[in-house]
Amino acid sequence: MSQQDSKSASILPNGCGCLLLLMGIGVIGAIALPSLFQDATCGNDRTMEPRQYVGSMNRAQKALFIEKSAFSSSVDALGLGIKTETTNFKYSIRATKKAAFNYGVAKDNNLKSYVGGVFLVPAKNFESNAAKEEITTTFILCETDFSGTIKPAEPTYKNGKVACGKGTTQVTR
Repeated sequence: MSQQDSKSASILPNGCGCLLLLMGIGVIGAIALPSLFQDATCGNDRTMEPRQYVGSMNRAQKALFIEKSAFSSSVDALGLGIKTETTNFKYSIRATKKAAFNYGVAKDNNLKSYVGGVFLVPAKNFESNAAKEEITTTFILCETDFSGTIKPAEPTYKNGKVACGKGTTQVTR
């Protein structure tokens, strides 16, 4: 065996040990880090659930209106697989011909409730080239200012603007 071959042979076992150690650290990191990041970045699951549910309901109402020219008054009819009641919230909808209001009402006095509104609006408000009679949708997601189990006030659409109802604050549009 040449000197070069013996050198390669002696490095190989040490290299494998380091590689195995790094792989072990990687596996432990892959298991531990997601749970650490979830707690740090997602906040409380009890506040994320209603935001996600009501936000999804808003988007589904918008899509349903595009497809069927009507809003749904049923959570199940939106086809999202969302339960109408979970451990901490009750979900419901109130629909009219011109708007849909999606609720995530807290069942615990220590949690805030959420309401989303999807409104039919003249497309001209958003696109200057839109036909005069063309309509589109816009939506808003609002959170109650205080914790409690009371259904939040509905958002409004007036003078070309959506706004949260009394006692609620906009989370996102």
